[in-house]
Amino acid sequence: MATKAKQKLTWTQQEYKQFAKEREPARPVLRNCIRAFLVGGTICLIGQALTLFFKTYFGFTERTAGNPTVAVLILISVILTCLGVYDKIAQWAGAGTAVPVTGFANSVCSAALEHRSEGLVLGVGGNMFKLAGSVIVFGVVAAFIIGLIHMALEIGGLK
Repeated sequence: MATKAKQKLTWTQQEYKQFAKEREPARPVLRNCIRAFLVGGTICLIGQALTLFFKTYFGFTERTAGNPTVAVLILISVILTCLGVYDKIAQWAGAGTAVPVTGFANSVCSAALEHRSEGLVLGVGGNMFKLAGSVIVFGVVAAFIIGLIHMALEIGGLK
């Protein structure tokens, strides 16, 4: 397929493509990976500290401390997004901020902020899940399918 695409390009287009490729700056992959690891790890470290906080001071178990921890991380992410700080962190860290739940909250909040001038219903409500909608849909579908498989295994006596 790559040869077909090359054949469709004129000589000038191929020459320009080669010219641009030679002058494209090298991507600092190692540096980007380290930044993503540091920021994503810091977010997870904050999450672990919150879990320990809820277990120590509110008597939650390991299992029940997860929900308030996620809620607080989402709240922090939304506040930082509203202040414009989260986007600066994400610009520096790359995928390190996109992977944890905070990245999901940021995508929902930033879309809502972007369209708030169009009104609450058509602006915020209609555009809030533009970026995150596909994640929600595929997450729900995957959970449904896994639930069906789990139920089938339970009924079949394989579990």
